[in-house]
Amino acid sequence: MDASITILAAEEVNPLVPAVYDIVWSIVALSIVGLVFWKFVVPKFKDVLERRTEEIEGGIKRAEALQAEAKHALEQYRAQLAESRAEAAKIREEARTQGQQIIDEMKAQAQAESDRIVANGQTQLEAQRQHIVADLRTDLGRTAVDLAEKIIGESVADEAQRAATVDRFLSELDTIGANSAPGK
Repeated sequence: MDASITILAAEEVNPLVPAVYDIVWSIVALSIVGLVFWKFVVPKFKDVLERRTEEIEGGIKRAEALQAEAKHALEQYRAQLAESRAEAAKIREEARTQGQQIIDEMKAQAQAESDRIVANGQTQLEAQRQHIVADLRTDLGRTAVDLAEKIIGESVADEAQRAATVDRFLSELDTIGANSAPGK
């Protein structure tokens, strides 16, 4: 019996350890699958990874380029904005200057017009004064002749004599008026 137990024991196979032929065939199958995987799948996987890397890097480069372009455009915008503000300030200052010039010109024109109107008025007043003085002389001369005729009792009919008497009387009045004028 002992021999039958040892044979049985030798025949007993550990279920956790596979048979040698299973191990060999598994290694062969795994090697074939590994070789196919290494030959066909890994290169395609590498290509896909490289393309993705290139796309990501290209996207990053494009984004950096766009960001640099946007920054440059922003700087140009700010420069144009500053230039526009300076131009607007210059235009406002020119408008103020022109406005002041127009006001000054209008004042000068108004003053010239005022001076012209005053001079014209003075000329008219002088003409009216001379006319009034001439009328008064004529009236005064007639009145003086009428009074002289009444005092003398004779007619002073001679026109030349009448004119000479009026002129003498008026010149006497002028000398009396000049002597009694204020400031003399």
